[in-house]
Amino acid sequence: MDSRLSDFLLRAEGVLARLEPLLPVPRPVIDWQHHLAARWQREGRSGFLAPLKVSLDVSLDDLIGVDRQRAQLARNTQQFIQGLPANHALLWGARGTGKSSLVRALLAEHAAAGLRLIEVERDHLADLPRIVELLSEQPQRFVLFCDDLSFDAGEGDYRMLKTVLDGSMERAPDNVLLYATSNRRHLLSEKQSDNENWQRVDGELHPNEAVEDKIALSDRFGLWLSFYPFTQEHFLEVVKHWVAVHAAQAGLVWAWHDELEKAAIRWALGRGNRNGRCAYQFARDWVGLQLLSKADD
Repeated sequence: MDSRLSDFLLRAEGVLARLEPLLPVPRPVIDWQHHLAARWQREGRSGFLAPLKVSLDVSLDDLIGVDRQRAQLARNTQQFIQGLPANHALLWGARGTGKSSLVRALLAEHAAAGLRLIEVERDHLADLPRIVELLSEQPQRFVLFCDDLSFDAGEGDYRMLKTVLDGSMERAPDNVLLYATSNRRHLLSEKQSDNENWQRVDGELHPNEAVEDKIALSDRFGLWLSFYPFTQEHFLEVVKHWVAVHAAQAGLVWAWHDELEKAAIRWALGRGNRNGRCAYQFARDWVGLQLLSKADD
């Protein structure tokens, strides 16, 4: 009897070992008192919120040269946190100019006041009503954040987003807001052919339906914030800031000089752009090089 039982248990363990990979992974339970952010994960026809470990090392003061955009989004977010009327926001413009960093800096600024961030990928936007439902009973305030939102010609997903913004999101509880970033002002690719077939009505030009459709999508966002390419002066100011930050963290004594400025300009020329991301990367590289040189001395 003992040998039969042992054989049965061994076979049962083998069956369970083969079945276990096919079973759904237990979904984490999020304690919003301790978790500041989550990402929506698609699972089959549904999905769940997976908690994220976030770093709050970027502050609003780290965003140099975008004072107007920072002030407007900070005000809108403050209204939202206090339960006052606030708008969905679209941050659009050149890459690497601080759009995503601004949203994350606002989380660092207001996490103690109950602000939380939910990352939602563009391909999962159809799940927004389900996400809103999961958050509706929570006491915290949630920003649904869609980074790098855009649609190519022929894609129909953007019409779904219009429906979500006009429908489910507007009926959502007042503890949910949508912030999105994009390199495109109207979120869709624009072609020269869009400017054809405009109609003249009573002496005024009216865009064709294709243009109207594209403009209508971004119009669903009540707040538009534009981010422009950096001038060289702006770029160097951001470089100085990040060099100072990284040098202070490493205990490095430094001073701004012509060779450092030239090195920053060469770095930007090599990358083919001047933006905040490029400035941050140069600062890390330069400070790391100084520390390496000191260690070798």
